[in-house]
Amino acid sequence: MKTDLLFDFALNKAAKTVVINREFDAELAIVWDAFTKPEILDQWWAPKPYTSKTKYMNFEVGGKRFYAMVSPEGNEHWAIHKFTSITPKNNFKYLNAFADKDENPVLPGSDWDLTFREQGEKTKVSITIYNDSLERMEKMIEMGFKEGFTATLKSLEELLNMVKKK
Repeated sequence: MKTDLLFDFALNKAAKTVVINREFDAELAIVWDAFTKPEILDQWWAPKPYTSKTKYMNFEVGGKRFYAMVSPEGNEHWAIHKFTSITPKNNFKYLNAFADKDENPVLPGSDWDLTFREQGEKTKVSITIYNDSLERMEKMIEMGFKEGFTATLKSLEELLNMVKKK
């Protein structure tokens, strides 16, 4: 396992953004699939010991992913990703919002912009999260987003390392 992979997490309160840059020791196509296929997303898109459970996902502009992060006790925390732009194997954007089990979003949400770049045998993923208000961004951070998302990306790294070994 490589330990020299880029990981950068920055807050810009003036712009109400969180910017995450993360390298993975895997080919672009594999990393892209990990972010865009529900059967792979559910293997890593939650900080342990939580798990991810996708109810449905239509990865197309105007489509949605409706999923829950499930606690070890079985509590479900639902969210919606509504895809607003997709450039295959390069970039996609979505509105992210928490929701109830009946798909009613809890607004405001945040706009996510994910860009993928192949760099030799590595892939760099740049994620910019735009928030409508500083209050929303601060609430997200207070809820442990940095720690949780760092752990989630670590789970993806572990999954990609397992795939590489096969």
